[in-house]
Amino acid sequence: MSIADRVKSSPRLKSLVLYLLSVPGEARPRLWVKWFVNPFRHKYGRRSLVRWRTRMDVVPFNNFSLGAESVIEDYATVNNGMGDVHIGARTFVGISNVLIGPLRIGNDVIIAQNVVFSGLNHGYADLNIPIKDQPCTTAEIIIEDEAWIGANSVITAGVRVGRHAVVAGGSVVTKDVPPYTIVGGNPARALKQYRPETGQWERVK
Repeated sequence: MSIADRVKSSPRLKSLVLYLLSVPGEARPRLWVKWFVNPFRHKYGRRSLVRWRTRMDVVPFNNFSLGAESVIEDYATVNNGMGDVHIGARTFVGISNVLIGPLRIGNDVIIAQNVVFSGLNHGYADLNIPIKDQPCTTAEIIIEDEAWIGANSVITAGVRVGRHAVVAGGSVVTKDVPPYTIVGGNPARALKQYRPETGQWERVK
């Protein structure tokens, strides 16, 4: 049994490791982890950039990667505590975005301001337990290459946004978005699709 498996199988040992790695009651790593562990554990591509006002709540027991020439702008928050976060090459993560794993973002993606990606959901079914204390479930969000996510949008757990798709500003995306499709609204619905036979973006009837 590996060390990681041993830790996961023992509640007491898992609690101890979490205490040593992260600030109690907060979803952020301790400073010693941020300074001396994460730089060697996580991957940053050539000429990638994380602005200094970004909150990087990334822990070493899950993965984080940022592709070549990608940028994470100021006031964004990245959290891999519940699942890996991978960002491809030449992707732009806008100001004040929130990225909560599990999340995989492809290459050449544009993400505008104040977008929320949350790969987790809190349980709420048991009325005898506060929602904050109930177990969380996770489902990976996938944003395929060349997608454009408009400002103030919310992408919920388990959603896949297809290649070269567009999410209009202010949308709440609760279902998969096909490639080459524009969606908008709350909940988001298809507005236009690219038709290869006409070479045009046409309204969805």
